[in-house]
Amino acid sequence: MHSEVRASEVRLLTNGRIHLRSGDVPEWAEFAGRTPDGRRLDLRFSAQANATEATLFIRQEDVRQDWPIELNGKPLGKLFLMEADLVHTLAIAAGTLKDGENVLSILPSRDNDDIVLHDIGIDVRPMRNALCDGMLTVHVTDRADGKGLPCRLTIVNTQGALAPLAGLSPAKMLAVRPGVVYTGNGRAELGLPAGKYTVFASRGFEWSVATQRVQIAVGVTARLDFQLNRAVPTPGWVSCDTHVHTLTHSGHGDATVEERMLTLAGEGIELPIATEHNANLDYTVAARRAGLTEWFTPVAGNEVTSPAGHFNIFPVDPFAPAPEFNLTDWPRLMKGLRATPNVRVVVLNHPRNIHNKFQPFAATNFNSVSGDHLRGPEFTFDAMEVLNSSAQQSDFMLVYRDWFALLNHGYRVTAVGSSDGHDVSRYIVGQGRTYIACPDRQAGHIDVAAACSSLLAGRALVSMGLFADLSVNKRYRVGDLATKLDKELRVTVRVLAPPWAMVTNVCLFANGLKVREQTLANVHDKNVTWKIPRPAHDMYLVAMALGPGVRAPYWAIPRPYQPTSPYWVSRVIASTNPIWLDADDDGKFTAARAYAQRLVHEHGAGSAKLISALGQFDEAVAVQAASLCTEAGVSFESTEFADALKSGPVHVRRGFNAFATTLR
Repeated sequence: MHSEVRASEVRLLTNGRIHLRSGDVPEWAEFAGRTPDGRRLDLRFSAQANATEATLFIRQEDVRQDWPIELNGKPLGKLFLMEADLVHTLAIAAGTLKDGENVLSILPSRDNDDIVLHDIGIDVRPMRNALCDGMLTVHVTDRADGKGLPCRLTIVNTQGALAPLAGLSPAKMLAVRPGVVYTGNGRAELGLPAGKYTVFASRGFEWSVATQRVQIAVGVTARLDFQLNRAVPTPGWVSCDTHVHTLTHSGHGDATVEERMLTLAGEGIELPIATEHNANLDYTVAARRAGLTEWFTPVAGNEVTSPAGHFNIFPVDPFAPAPEFNLTDWPRLMKGLRATPNVRVVVLNHPRNIHNKFQPFAATNFNSVSGDHLRGPEFTFDAMEVLNSSAQQSDFMLVYRDWFALLNHGYRVTAVGSSDGHDVSRYIVGQGRTYIACPDRQAGHIDVAAACSSLLAGRALVSMGLFADLSVNKRYRVGDLATKLDKELRVTVRVLAPPWAMVTNVCLFANGLKVREQTLANVHDKNVTWKIPRPAHDMYLVAMALGPGVRAPYWAIPRPYQPTSPYWVSRVIASTNPIWLDADDDGKFTAARAYAQRLVHEHGAGSAKLISALGQFDEAVAVQAASLCTEAGVSFESTEFADALKSGPVHVRRGFNAFATTLR
């Protein structure tokens, strides 16, 4: 850090690595086997009393929980809540330092957290002066037309840490955090400590990233001009974030509603849904005040935050009463959600996360193999988050398997991706997103009704760093019922990635079972085509694409919010919604559950004839048959049934065994 501020003004208190752990176990595998330096830091140093404001600099990493900071027993603030490597600054009020010995204390979080501290120093100048040795002006334009672009600027110092800086442009035009600036018009004036920096200009998933290096000298203004170009073409697809928050209305996170408008425009979200907790809200007025209405179409919504799960509803009448939220009975809750004026879409949020000691898809509430709702009533939500970039799972396939189970059970539930963004920089708004099939030529005038209709019809794609689309026989697209099928199907997956991400694997799932996978050599644009035999019965196809996670500071993918393992692999992910194959030519789609019901009715639960008949169907149908046999009171341990199953086809045994594991 000493290279980024004037040495004559800074007292460096420490420049070594300090590892603190507030809990009893390593938070991540990288900390296993390492003995922390302590639970808290008490740094003693001599100084003179400060008659005017001074500035504290702390370089920190992997801060996931609140760590209070005190100076001589007086609260000074907290470490910046963000896992990235960054330099945090805090103002030291006049009179806080004293002549002689002083003690800077960083107190442990109440929750388990491993953090790393590096250079800690004090600049005797007020924060505004300490951050403004020199100035940097930036102008970012669209290479296609030369016009200014809303965008994100990311600035790191020579150590790779997000740099301390000050926004000098009018406050309403910038959202500023350590090393991160969002600008609504592509222009920014910033103050920086003297030193060398790398500056990135970016605009979310669909755009290129431009990079330049700059040296900031005392009293000098440096200028950088960037041009960005659209790198991932998505014509006919609207970029939507179905889950967006602000500090102003939700009361947590750090993005004010004004800052949220800048981040939405800066990350290229065209259809943001306002989902503040238990309030019908609309961002239209805020977008108009920010002068950003040409860049996106706000949709009024509400995250109904009940003791038994969170549900996004949209669009809503922002002037109508919000639905009752303090309910645990889902039928009553859903009735209220649907009764809210204008509502067309209900989304189940982060079903594997725990809030208020409740997890919607906990084993006591949901059978993740068969899709049975163990709390009683049928599911009636329209969509569910399979990917939430702010609340990822340690096992990224966990919620996808839940979704597949629902589809096999017979539910028509659209998969969506979202960011659940509450912050300016900690979690990137729109990092997880949904692409909805809808005209997108005018981002400020999206047809919301048409977008909702497409979403409900499953004409949507899930994205976090990649874009994947699916077709069958060059005719059928996601959401379609594919009819009059030939003996062989031509299945094509198109995958796109920006230059700063890569695709390495493309997979195809049939009824939730992986049936094809192709490994790629780090490509950015690829059509993968498989020829598959026409199935013997109806099934749905879903494609998925994967690649190594982005670690670069302008779009770093965060680790799981509620991890279940200290091990985690960062990935970029894209997936489609289903194409429904009408293989039995009856003009409709029949789910695995319905086939199983028919077979159980014809042959009897737990019979040898049932096991034999299931041989003509896939494992997903066998799973549903196992569920129905259990409902009928069949014991898998009975000699007669065990013998019949033992002699049955391998995929039938797998299906029954998979379901049996949920009964233990």
